[in-house]
Amino acid sequence: MANAITKGALIYEGKAKKVFEAGQPDHVIQYFKDDATAFNAEKRGTIVEKGVVNNKVSERLFRLLEDAGIPTHFLERLSDREMLTKRVTIILIEVVVRNRVAGSLAKRLGLKEGDAIEPPIVEFYYKNDALGDPLITEDHIRLLNLAAPSVVNQIKAWANRINQLLVPFFQERGMILVDFKLEFGLHHGKLILADEISPDTCRFWDQKTGESMDKDRFRKDLGKIEEAYQEVLRRVCG
Repeated sequence: MANAITKGALIYEGKAKKVFEAGQPDHVIQYFKDDATAFNAEKRGTIVEKGVVNNKVSERLFRLLEDAGIPTHFLERLSDREMLTKRVTIILIEVVVRNRVAGSLAKRLGLKEGDAIEPPIVEFYYKNDALGDPLITEDHIRLLNLAAPSVVNQIKAWANRINQLLVPFFQERGMILVDFKLEFGLHHGKLILADEISPDTCRFWDQKTGESMDKDRFRKDLGKIEEAYQEVLRRVCG
């Protein structure tokens, strides 16, 4: 398939990716950048080879989920930084699944970072940079007309199923999946998983040391950012 793909005009450029025409209306090409942002883009930088890591890790995880019956937008990895995907209309809801207390949850509720959350919780955030992607409820989703209740129920069910698949996958690789963000879209009216699953969108801790292996190293100026991303790539795809 890759030989027949022609990268066309730039459709959209976000904080972490560029999206291009792919020569047919149903497909697009995602290009993964090395640009890094945090705190609603107030902090900016570059993580060398981040785009390569995120592309390859996302491919591995999308294939895992597809094999388990979760439909995704993934079609093919075209190069180190490029992925062919289905064209989707993104639902403006960021879905966060939490297995342990960390990040904004600890700050918001005064909970101890690292404590297990049993059963895991699913949170919704309004995908709106101007508003800072605020936490929202299912009632807010209905108020904003972001998705029908049946779609929200399907998103929640798939989010929990994805978590059930990913937690043991990472455990086998010496990693704790603390929490992660998902985005979903509509493709010909059907709900599918979109965006990426990577150290940019997941919080990973090493099982033995508890060290962060994700974008928190950039957010918190912990150093060894590139090394952490490369280690995730090695464990996931090696």
